[in-house]
Amino acid sequence: MSLRNERVRKELMRDISEILRKEIRGLSGVVSIVDVEVSHDNSYAKVIYSVLGSPEQVEKDKEIIEKNTPKVRYEVGKRIRLRLTPEIKFVYSDGLEKGSKVTELIDKISKGEI
Repeated sequence: MSLRNERVRKELMRDISEILRKEIRGLSGVVSIVDVEVSHDNSYAKVIYSVLGSPEQVEKDKEIIEKNTPKVRYEVGKRIRLRLTPEIKFVYSDGLEKGSKVTELIDKISKGEI
C-alpha cells in the first residue's frame, strides 16, 4: 500500500467515524470503525465496523448504516479532497463483541466465579 493510500485510509476512518457520530440519527449502540480497506486507485473503500449493544440495537444500527451509506459517501466527498469520492461498502464485524465477551470471561475466572 502506498503512502498516499495509507493517508486516505486513515482519513476515511476518522471522517466516517465522525460522520456516523454527528450526522447519522438513530444509532443506539456504540458504532466503531474497525478498519477501512481502500483500493489502489482510491475508487472503492470497504469500511469494516462493529456495534456494541444488544442484538436488537446491533440489527437496528446495521439497517440505519446501510440506509445511510449514500449520505456517508456524500459527506466524505465534502471533507476529503480526492478527484473521485470512493464508493463505500459497509461490512459488519462482530470482533469487538467477541473481544468484550472474552474479557468478561477472564474477569469472572480471575474473581473465582467460574
